[in-house]
Amino acid sequence: MAKESMKAREVKRAKMCAKYAEKRKALKAAGDYIGLQNLPKNSSPVRAHNRCKITGRPKGYMRQFGISRVMFREMANKGLIPGVRKASW
Repeated sequence: MAKESMKAREVKRAKMCAKYAEKRKALKAAGDYIGLQNLPKNSSPVRAHNRCKITGRPKGYMRQFGISRVMFREMANKGLIPGVRKASW
């Protein structure tokens, strides 16, 4: 389980990224790299980290489902994910 502070930091980064998206796009189109450097570091979409929607785990993230591999396995074993059958885990 991720710390609440880490989850909050990711939410803050996502908001900042959305806030500066248009400005970043305009600066890139103009070729103003000095202006891009003056933007806050956390406004870059590269710094955003994918986290499991249930546990907040940053590693083993499955983008198609939005959860980590651990939660995927648990949910598949319980039958909560339709169309998934246990093979050889």
